[in-house]
Amino acid sequence: MKPPDTSETDKKAIREMEEAWNKAGAAKDAAAYVAFYTDDAHVLMPNAPLLTGKAAIKDAVKPMMADPNFSITLTPTRLEVSKGGDMAYTQGSYKMTFSDVRGNKFEDEGKYLTIYRKLADGSWKAVEDTMMSDLPLPPPQE
Repeated sequence: MKPPDTSETDKKAIREMEEAWNKAGAAKDAAAYVAFYTDDAHVLMPNAPLLTGKAAIKDAVKPMMADPNFSITLTPTRLEVSKGGDMAYTQGSYKMTFSDVRGNKFEDEGKYLTIYRKLADGSWKAVEDTMMSDLPLPPPQE
């Protein structure tokens, strides 16, 4: 017997969850932001080591969110749910502002890919998360 197709319900739940995730980022609430990850999640950020697990993710996110210039907005452009209904991904663009090493305001934009797992309680959490900047690399120094 074929299981019921819950993809539209799942997509709605993921969209709502991502809106709440954006709000947690806007509020600079590291604990709320990290709550959207599974306990065993991985985050792959540019120019940083692989982050594994909520504690490592929170340790990386907390100082970013303490930065007075910090802001992040994710705009999903694609959302797919697996036929089995247990995995999904979103792809989209992001805009982020933060302080550079000199304390100057720096604006970045790029793309992201987040893979979600459906948990036993029916909620969705991010299990893999990565972002890549669209900014060009600086020219080589001579």
